[in-house]
Amino acid sequence: MTSTAAAHATSSGAENPGHPLVRIRGVDKHYGQTQVLHGIDLDVAAGEVVVIIGPSGSGKSTLCRCVNRLETTTSGTIAIDGVPLPAEGRALARLRAEAGMVFQSFNLFGHLTVRRNLMLAPMKVRGVPKAEARRRADELLSRVGLADKGDAHPAQLSGGQQQRVAIARALAMDPKVLLFDEPTSALDPEMVQEVLSVLAELAADGMTMIIVTHEMGFAQQVADRVVFMDGGRILEIAPPDEYFTAPKHPRAADFLSTVLRH
Repeated sequence: MTSTAAAHATSSGAENPGHPLVRIRGVDKHYGQTQVLHGIDLDVAAGEVVVIIGPSGSGKSTLCRCVNRLETTTSGTIAIDGVPLPAEGRALARLRAEAGMVFQSFNLFGHLTVRRNLMLAPMKVRGVPKAEARRRADELLSRVGLADKGDAHPAQLSGGQQQRVAIARALAMDPKVLLFDEPTSALDPEMVQEVLSVLAELAADGMTMIIVTHEMGFAQQVADRVVFMDGGRILEIAPPDEYFTAPKHPRAADFLSTVLRH
């Protein structure tokens, strides 16, 4: 954990002292008559890695997608670096650039080369000159171990390589926080580790990240705090050494014992 994260991370998960980079307060989310998020409160400090775990249907991905308004909240507030999420328009596009999203299904543009996938958003959203966008794209491809793939198209890459391109594309916007929605769930088992290694390197470099994952070993390795959700509620927040050795909430303990048996 960075010194900043250490100063801000708490086992309670709310009302961290100082200025949290991501501040979520009282967030509810309904789909019609079905409520999928119930009064979510969570702060994430700069440089902190928060890993969200829980059973399928617990609201993890919905919460992650609410952070940059890919899903709209029914009530409550979300702010990034003190700025509340705008409802729509250019202000929302600018704020989304501060919260990069990496999906489980890559979402790369198949008709563009890998390099152009990385160059497009910085040029269109941030107005970065083409030459600078190209230099930055090649730098990021090297960072994720794909320096030789700039001229390839996504279909020519393995799933693990495509996900690493997706991570590099998110980094190309120089975001303040990266959001990961189960980034390894669509990968073959042998490709999972190559993606998790990139995330571990980003964590070591101090990137602020919110990661939804089923990879318990990874959560133990990189998380500053583990958030356990079930039924659309946060039931426990704890440092990984506490959660994985002695979870306090009975449902969290039951979930952990179940996943560790498989």
